Amino acid sequence: MFQVRIHGRGGQGVVSGAEMLSTAAFEEGRFAQAFPSFGSERMGAPVMAFCRIDDQEIRLREPVMAPDALIVQDPTLLHQVDLFQGLTAEGFVLVNSSRSLDELGLAEFTARLRPERLRTVAASEIALRHVGRPLPNAALLGGFAALTGQVRLASVVKAIEAKFPRKIAAANAAAATAAWEILAPRQERARA
Repeated sequence: MFQVRIHGRGGQGVVSGAEMLSTAAFEEGRFAQAFPSFGSERMGAPVMAFCRIDDQEIRLREPVMAPDALIVQDPTLLHQVDLFQGLTAEGFVLVNSSRSLDELGLAEFTARLRPERLRTVAASEIALRHVGRPLPNAALLGGFAALTGQVRLASVVKAIEAKFPRKIAAANAAAATAAWEILAPRQERARA
């Protein structure tokens, strides 16, 4: 089972991101579940959402305590909360930022993980360019697909199309594709 924890703030599409990720996995014939965890339900408050993906039925219902991947939608949370708690040594980290992990003050933390599994992508900037609003969730899902290989970009795009009306879906799919193109290995881009 592959477990994902998404951190962000209310209004950034954290819960929608987890839902679309689970839909992308379903699109590929896999089992998935997505659910949120709220502290205080208000715009701008820290929010977590979880997604599990597996090739067999998922019976767990508790929060993801030992994630295989972290998606950080809001980098201002990096030093406010222990976002990395429980992350496996083989884990993936994707942070919404135009700055490097070192520039974000994460050099000590990242030293214990595999560097090829730790990336940043300016998802809010990509979303602003494609969607007209700095909502990073769709772009981060494209980046997640490229970084982890757990779902294909085409499945992410289908999940986005299922979630949003046509015009909004097209803009979000473009944002997801742009992030995927930034993070996908060269050989993957050539095959796509």
